Amino acid sequence: MGIYDRDYVRREGPSFLGSFVERGQVCRWLVGINVAAFVVQILTVPRGEEMVSLGWFTEAFQLNVDGVLHGQVWRLLTYAFLHEPTTIWHILMNMLFLWWFGSDVEDLYGPREFLIFYLASAFVSGLAFFFTSLAGHVSLPCVGASGAVMAVLLLCAIHFPRRTILLFFILPVPIWLFLLVMLAQDAYAFLNRMETGTAVAAHLGGALFGYVYYRRNWRLVTWVPDWRGWRRRLFRPRLRVYREEEVRTPVGVPAAVPPVEDEQLEAKMDAILEKISRVGKENLTESERQVLLRASEVFRRRRS
Repeated sequence: MGIYDRDYVRREGPSFLGSFVERGQVCRWLVGINVAAFVVQILTVPRGEEMVSLGWFTEAFQLNVDGVLHGQVWRLLTYAFLHEPTTIWHILMNMLFLWWFGSDVEDLYGPREFLIFYLASAFVSGLAFFFTSLAGHVSLPCVGASGAVMAVLLLCAIHFPRRTILLFFILPVPIWLFLLVMLAQDAYAFLNRMETGTAVAAHLGGALFGYVYYRRNWRLVTWVPDWRGWRRRLFRPRLRVYREEEVRTPVGVPAAVPPVEDEQLEAKMDAILEKISRVGKENLTESERQVLLRASEVFRRRRS
């Protein structure tokens, strides 16, 4: 046994480089989808016109009252993956905020819960914009991930209130103060019915949803059917009824078949991995962590 195989010098967790590569998987996918949609938006903007239209792609998925009233309910979610195609700053700031704060929130709640929370935040923000538009607050269509990002920012500020961010990449500001100033600006513009060109109702709706989500201690993953478990049950081997009159043919067992102990270990590992996907790795018990450690050792010996 080498010195690095001993328990007291064995290192747990990802490496320094691995912490940047492995974390924030859902955030990376969300950023990639937003960037891809933004490229399509730019490519579909009509040329030679003085901004009469933003293009068929943007108009098909942006959030507007008339479209939703005519049954185009997908706009309540798809708008959050679109941005203003005439400037880079809209998508740049939203994606930077999503990566900076969303990665930490994803680590806390787990990838599945974070994804469902983000999509639910975008949908609730869209509903807030829709109903305030019906009331006459805003008449323009809405695009952008700001509502969902605001919900993520609020969760991050609640869990990490002492974190400091660099405003304009220069001025250090506590995250709670930064969030408070943004909400105050949006609330002032909303209450005074100001036409700022910003969907302040979506911002406030996303922040309110994030606060209620935290206070009520919701776990949205429990509200969604477990499709992975359903697929596993669908494709697992069928049970056979045993009859005495059947002639049982001896079957040779190859030497490569793993022992029963290994099969039980794999079953335990599958259950623990499923638990991690539901509630996050922070909620594992010490015995479950030991099972994962033992399974990694077994699989490492198999590969060698």
